[in-house]
Amino acid sequence: MSKVYIYDTTLRDGNQARGVSFSLEDKLMIAQRLDDFRIDYIEGGWPNPTNQTDMQFYPESRKLKLKHARIAAFGSTRRAKIKPEDDPGLSCLVETGAPIITIFGKSWDLHVKQILKTSLDENLRMVEDSVAYLKKHCEEVIYDAEHFFDGYKENPEYALKTLMAAAGGGADWIVLCDTNGGLLPMECDNIFREVKEKIDIHLGIHVHNDSGCAEANTLICVARGAEHVQGTINGIGERCGNANLCTIIPDIELKLNRKTVGKVQLTKLRELSLYVSEVANLHHNSRLPFVGESAFSHKGGAHIDGVLKERRSFEHIDPSSVGNERTYILSDQAGGSTIVEKLNTFIPGVNKKDPRVKGLLKQLKDMEGLGYQFEAAEASFRLLAYKAMGMYKEPFKFRGFRVIEEKRGEKAPYSEATIQVEADGILEHTAAEGDGPVNALDNAIRKALSRFYPQIRDIRLTDYKVLVINAKRGTAAKVRVLIESTDGQEIWGTVGVSENVIEASWLALIDSLNYKLMMTQVKKKKKR
Repeated sequence: MSKVYIYDTTLRDGNQARGVSFSLEDKLMIAQRLDDFRIDYIEGGWPNPTNQTDMQFYPESRKLKLKHARIAAFGSTRRAKIKPEDDPGLSCLVETGAPIITIFGKSWDLHVKQILKTSLDENLRMVEDSVAYLKKHCEEVIYDAEHFFDGYKENPEYALKTLMAAAGGGADWIVLCDTNGGLLPMECDNIFREVKEKIDIHLGIHVHNDSGCAEANTLICVARGAEHVQGTINGIGERCGNANLCTIIPDIELKLNRKTVGKVQLTKLRELSLYVSEVANLHHNSRLPFVGESAFSHKGGAHIDGVLKERRSFEHIDPSSVGNERTYILSDQAGGSTIVEKLNTFIPGVNKKDPRVKGLLKQLKDMEGLGYQFEAAEASFRLLAYKAMGMYKEPFKFRGFRVIEEKRGEKAPYSEATIQVEADGILEHTAAEGDGPVNALDNAIRKALSRFYPQIRDIRLTDYKVLVINAKRGTAAKVRVLIESTDGQEIWGTVGVSENVIEASWLALIDSLNYKLMMTQVKKKKKR
């Protein structure tokens, strides 16, 4: 099985995504996780005097003691009409001490003339001189041919000359880039094949996703002989993002039968995907292929029936191969067989004839009649299941709460929550402020319980939704509150229903904390 080298640019390209801003500590933590996952190259950023975070990353990264990955510094070719040794950008790259240096240069004559405003010949010299200079100062030089596909479509002869210039300078890899992300798979296939026939050097691919084809284009190039793939975790990046390594890596390993990180590491893929979303402070996309929460979920009807009889009928791979799991979504379509199959995923050995299962099914139907839904509230369902099976002991008892909302003049509203809970026979009476009543309740309950259960401090809410169930009743309508929580390792959803939005929120909050405490106990028992 031939190897395809994975080059991660999450810390640079990913950092250019809207809403993402990695600190130095964030970058170092992600780099460590990428190394643990056995990514081959980690691009740390573009070091220059105006970006102190990227400048500091390289000396700090040497303290990580990476076991597999090699760090790459990123920059551009020298400026026009200046010697490489006099170019401040190239000097910054050399000063990082990075073993790998990646530089981009112009392949599209439009950019040479209109953006750089220099001659086509000078641009060729800039490429070759820069690569040759950097080869003297690092282990490996990777040349990113920026806008290559657009350039090739308009002037193929010149675009190929830029690649030959990089090869002449001694580049170890030449990476063809679809920088604008507008390339379609048919075009990508034709152009990559033509280049492969005309240039004898190790080729890579770097694709953006503006036409929604980043992963498809990348895989086509791998199938045609690309040995180096660039992308980001979860596909984060500028505009519509970069090629998603969380899709590409399993496709290469499991579908193309080529080696990347290895099948053992591949089982940690979902964990890595969740981790990067958490550090980036982004909502994890549940519909991502392979790593999304919905990737292997089935809801009633023929799909569940098919999967129960033969997994392959509705699943293209085994979910566990990428660290994910199969889920059966509970709804009014669910029957006893669905409940039993779902229970067996976390309580093995459950029998359909067990009266406790029948009781749980009835309870679920009754709760759905009241407005509950468990499709996005797996944690609330698991709590119900453990209770129904007699396997759950409440870690604390709720005694009461009070919420104060005050608004005076033009000042912002003031929210304070007071709660009473009992844990280990001790009555805890605590108050906390918050940005609104729900946040105040969340702060108060965690403040009260963290002395008994320190792991609660790891939990934070990532999403909060309110849905009016019977809108015709106006302000007296019943509402369903869905809360999504995370501890940095797992994401779970809980639900609460009431005519009072604060009570519905409270019910969902309590379920969230109880689920975390329950799973902590379950994991401890499994280790014994």
